[in-house]
Amino acid sequence: MTLAVITAAGCATDAYGNNHQFTQEVSTSQGTVLANRDGMTLYTFINDAPEVSNCNGGCADNWPPFTAAATASAEDDFDIIDRNDGSQQWTYKGRPLYTWVGDRKEGDTNGHGVGNVWFVAQP
Repeated sequence: MTLAVITAAGCATDAYGNNHQFTQEVSTSQGTVLANRDGMTLYTFINDAPEVSNCNGGCADNWPPFTAAATASAEDDFDIIDRNDGSQQWTYKGRPLYTWVGDRKEGDTNGHGVGNVWFVAQP
């Protein structure tokens, strides 16, 4: 598989300073998807409510939330929600974002379709 970075997706103020690119769009076997700054695919969970994460405890062990620094501020289609464990999580168009422990390298999309409730986040 060839991994190609398409373009910057999310720029906001976070622990890295103003307008730091914290997400990117990458070309994968599932098409163009959102990925974190390390190129790991981001996912959405169909059982989440808008702006509310329902993946906690053991679920979050397998689907680590895409956390935001305490100093982060959102803009455009990206927002930040408070999780029930006190951490903050990035959302895209109201959908909380996660990574998947089954992805091993940049551009993997092994979590797509898991349980028919997890899907790659697409711009």
